[in-house]
Amino acid sequence: MLKSGISNGFPSQVVSDLEKMTGEYGLEVGQAIAKEWFDNATYSRYLSSNNNFHNLRLYARGEQAIQKYKDELSINGDLSYLNLDWKPVPIIPKFVDIVVNGIAERMYSVKAYSQDPHGVSKRTEYMESLLGDLQTQSLNELVEETLGITINENDKSQIPGSEQELELHMQLTYKQAIEVAEEQAINVLLEGNRYELIKKQFYYDLTVLGIGAVKTTFNQSEGVKVDYVDPANLVYSHTDSPYFEDIYYVGEIKQIPINELVKEFPELTHENLEEIVSQGGGNNAYKYTGDRDSDENKVSVLYFNYKTHMNEVYKMKETKTGGDKAIEKDDSFNPPQEKEGGYGALKRCIEVLFEGAMVLGSDKILKWEMASNMMRPKSDITKVKMNYAICAPRMYNGKIESLVGRITGFADMIQLTHLKLQQVMSRLVPDGIYLDADGLAEIDLGNGTNYNPQEALNMYFQTGSIIGRSFTSDGDQNPGKMPVQEIQSGNGGSKMQSLIQTYNYYLQMIRDVTGLNEARDAATPDKYSLVGVQKLAAANSNTATRHILQSGLFLTSEVCESLSLRISDIIEYSPAKEAFIQKIGAHNVATLKEMNELHLYDFGIFIELTPDEEEKQLLENNIQAALAQQTIDLEDAIDLREIKSIKLANQLLKLRRKKKLERDQKIQQENIKAQTMANVEAQNAAAQMEMQKKQSESQSMQQLEQIKAQYESERMMQETELKKQIMDHEFEIQIRLAKLQADAMKAKEDGKEDRKDERTKIQASQQSELIDQRKNDKPPKNFSEEEVVDPMKEVNSLM
Repeated sequence: MLKSGISNGFPSQVVSDLEKMTGEYGLEVGQAIAKEWFDNATYSRYLSSNNNFHNLRLYARGEQAIQKYKDELSINGDLSYLNLDWKPVPIIPKFVDIVVNGIAERMYSVKAYSQDPHGVSKRTEYMESLLGDLQTQSLNELVEETLGITINENDKSQIPGSEQELELHMQLTYKQAIEVAEEQAINVLLEGNRYELIKKQFYYDLTVLGIGAVKTTFNQSEGVKVDYVDPANLVYSHTDSPYFEDIYYVGEIKQIPINELVKEFPELTHENLEEIVSQGGGNNAYKYTGDRDSDENKVSVLYFNYKTHMNEVYKMKETKTGGDKAIEKDDSFNPPQEKEGGYGALKRCIEVLFEGAMVLGSDKILKWEMASNMMRPKSDITKVKMNYAICAPRMYNGKIESLVGRITGFADMIQLTHLKLQQVMSRLVPDGIYLDADGLAEIDLGNGTNYNPQEALNMYFQTGSIIGRSFTSDGDQNPGKMPVQEIQSGNGGSKMQSLIQTYNYYLQMIRDVTGLNEARDAATPDKYSLVGVQKLAAANSNTATRHILQSGLFLTSEVCESLSLRISDIIEYSPAKEAFIQKIGAHNVATLKEMNELHLYDFGIFIELTPDEEEKQLLENNIQAALAQQTIDLEDAIDLREIKSIKLANQLLKLRRKKKLERDQKIQQENIKAQTMANVEAQNAAAQMEMQKKQSESQSMQQLEQIKAQYESERMMQETELKKQIMDHEFEIQIRLAKLQADAMKAKEDGKEDRKDERTKIQASQQSELIDQRKNDKPPKNFSEEEVVDPMKEVNSLM
């Protein structure tokens, strides 16, 4: 045996690395764990914890032991006078289901964030590129308008409008291909291990027991495995941290059949198996695990992880060429100072994890070896993570408190009240009727019939009426004047009412202690209460159980971080590497080329929780208010509802409102400018139309004047021609007139001559006639009255 520690029986951790790797060291570690948890004459830490968890689970199922209730109601152990239904009232399961189902329904998404130098540099370069395009946006637009070329480093649609928008873009939109590949890989592993079922199991444990645990392992045949761990089987070093980050050993007890043990450890011989069965089976199994159902074919095996430190030592030797050569040595290497040749030593202390398996109750160590696939964060490879993720949110000084543990006392009082109600109900008798036979004998119905008790009862039950006599036949006062009276059975009703009030009191105490009010389970919703009040009460109830939700998220985060580190093992060591990569590629083909380099990156894993109904409603109220004010568009509302982080959603809402206001203001200014330009164009068009009208009128006037001038010219020409014709005609007439005048003058002259001759003749004739008249007594003829032809009248008629 090795030298053990002073107080707790564990071997010293300051021994050499070679000694730590021996089976004897591992056996001593396993025995120290068994001694701390099992080997105590008065107190067994494991059995006490196991029994406590067993009782809590019975209460959570409504199947707690009823002996305590029998002891409470019995008299010196005598139950012969009690005929009761001892089945417990399943009041606690309702509250457990409300918490577990409500929390398990909360959706989440796994987010991977590359935090290695290469990933950070890519993110920084991209952000600086966007920032540069943002700062030179006006210059880029001027170059594009002037030269017709684009000098932006990024797509114009991806360039943010402000530094605030750039920050949101980096948080909401930007995602490196390697980060997408990591998220897909983690989701594939979670789905392959049916993590949703495991999650419901540890949420149930967190609610009922106050502690939850999950285990991740890796083997080359199955790859990465995620397993549920029953907290009742856990063993771990003392810690006051709810997250168990400072424990140096952790393990679990399993009941393994012999045949399964041979499959897991094929190197065991027949003699080894006989020794194991004789030391670790049967009664010894019950001693260590409290399992009354254990048999000879099962043994109790302790599987454990032990964290210690080892030294990496390298011999540094100077080569002939002047370089340094590193040769790995054990931690005992210590080169002498005076030795020549350029010798030196390089040391580094790192954490290591040993995996062990030991049969309880025996000195047989089944497995003790350094873990082949230790999970080391790439940010600090000197640290190592254990295979177990454990959380107990309400642990103090090693004592674990649970939601169910708070209310078991009230559940007991509810059960006792229920039993008392049964007692009261069993002793209740119905109200009876008192019948005074002497009073009936004094009554005469007057029809010859007797008023017997049966007829009196029939009349009373059918009509509610009775017949009585105030005086007897002797004239005395009749004490039985009311022959039928009701008999009250006692105050059993008041007792039942008091017990019901007691029942409701303890039920309300459970609600007060757990914070699970009526609004959470909708037990007694008030039809007059406002919806907002109900939601507020439900939100307060969610707040009371938030520590359970946060503990489950912590376990999920730890599992995802472990899977992220285990993915490197799959890609580097597992023969199923290609199948794993293709399975991820089925979700996203673009990630296939990134998968081969996935193990070179270091990721930070975050769990993004989907908002609950209260948070969604607050965000929806903000969205509806913004939509009502028309400060965001419908597309913005759709984008906001898809964001799972309420904080980021509200920031994006403020940014979208600001951009919408700026866009509306710009549109308004453009509308004003367009309206102004339209007014100017309308005025220009009106002026142009007026000018065109005037030009048209001017042209019309010119054309009219031209027509008038042409008409006047033609008229003058026609008038001239007419005048010319008239003049010609007048000339002809003048010629003719002159000719006529000449002819007339000539004719006149000729006429004068002719008339002279005529007068001569006439005078001669007249003289002859006068002579004749005188002869015949006739007056002489007046020649002045004869018609003389005027030649000027003829000329005028011609004109």
